[in-house]
Amino acid sequence: MLQKFPRRIRWKSLVQPWQHTDWLLFVLTVGLTAFGGLIIRSTELNQGWTDWYQHWIIGAIGFVISLAIARSRYDNLMQSRWLIYGLTNLSLLAVIFLGTSALGAQRWITIGGFNIQPSEFAKLGIIVTLAAILSDRPASTLPVLVRALAITAVPWALVFVQPDLGTSLVFGAITLGALYWGDAKPGWLLLLVSPLISAIFFNLIGLSPWFIGLLALWIALTGFIGWRTLPWHRFGAAGALVLNLVAGELGHIAWGFLKDYQKDRLILFLDPDKDPLGGGYHLIQSRIAIGAGELWGRGLTQGTQTQLNFIPEQHTDFIFSAIGEELGFVGCFVVLLVFWVICLRIIIIAQNARDNFGSLLAIGVLSMLVFQVVVNVGMTIGLAPVTGIPLPWISYGRSALITNFVAIGLVQSVANFRQRLNFRD
Repeated sequence: MLQKFPRRIRWKSLVQPWQHTDWLLFVLTVGLTAFGGLIIRSTELNQGWTDWYQHWIIGAIGFVISLAIARSRYDNLMQSRWLIYGLTNLSLLAVIFLGTSALGAQRWITIGGFNIQPSEFAKLGIIVTLAAILSDRPASTLPVLVRALAITAVPWALVFVQPDLGTSLVFGAITLGALYWGDAKPGWLLLLVSPLISAIFFNLIGLSPWFIGLLALWIALTGFIGWRTLPWHRFGAAGALVLNLVAGELGHIAWGFLKDYQKDRLILFLDPDKDPLGGGYHLIQSRIAIGAGELWGRGLTQGTQTQLNFIPEQHTDFIFSAIGEELGFVGCFVVLLVFWVICLRIIIIAQNARDNFGSLLAIGVLSMLVFQVVVNVGMTIGLAPVTGIPLPWISYGRSALITNFVAIGLVQSVANFRQRLNFRD
């Protein structure tokens, strides 16, 4: 009996650093990674590639990194906020001068034979920076709101010029989520996205006269919101009206400078049959594949659209179409259910965090994941334009996979240290 106590003590000392870890969150993310490897293998079965094997290796490395971060105190990042912000911007600048071009964009830096995408890790940088800023002073005042937007604008612009529209949109989602959780008024957040909506309405006027009425109602609504939520009500209303009118006209002008293929990527999801062999090809084939899966799917490695490579980039951006064809509606539902549980666990951790910084970290990660899942699934079923956003933990992409595991490590650190720090206090 006496010999068993040292073993128990050693075992307890090994487990203690992760005693408050949300293990279900780890199990679900590792499970999605393993599942992603299987689906990637199915998409490249006839091509002799080994991306599925690399996906598992990178996933294992990411999981180890996530475990290490989970046992590290997240609040130490508060002191390093500006260092992290500076390194984020420097890495994005390095892409401009030293980056490798592929698929019409310059997003990667080659190090030791591996292509690294700094814009993926920049998501983490902006999450940490915004969480630190808003934990000091909530976004309940316009100066704090403007300061947060100004700080975010620098890395956002560096990503946008690569060009990387998808990641720049993720930056926007992270910022809106952090501001909302940081006590910004919902009306202010609506005014932030209103110029983009006005620009879209301006460019749709030519399609139907109904859009003229919708545009008028929308601009009137923004004026009302400005009057109710901004200081100096009349000036706030007038400013909101002018901003949206100018943004709409600028959007109309900017649309004319876009090339035809760029316009197609943004609007063909509304009617991909207009160009079935060009810009609409991805969307048409993706919808055919998902529809062919019906309820239970054709079976793993048995999908015709998937195995005959009708869908380009099906192991990355369009991997959800392979899931739909081979595992059917049930498989898609289970995948989305897993993502829902992951998001629910993150919300619980955010609500029970020890401090505002930890809570904002978790919400930043939540905003990133929710936006990526919604847009990726939306574009494969024809409800969103093709933006090149991967499906977390499932799509092939080494930088994206490591980023997602680091993000979960940060959330786990918030969960792991909340009770011990409270007990200490």
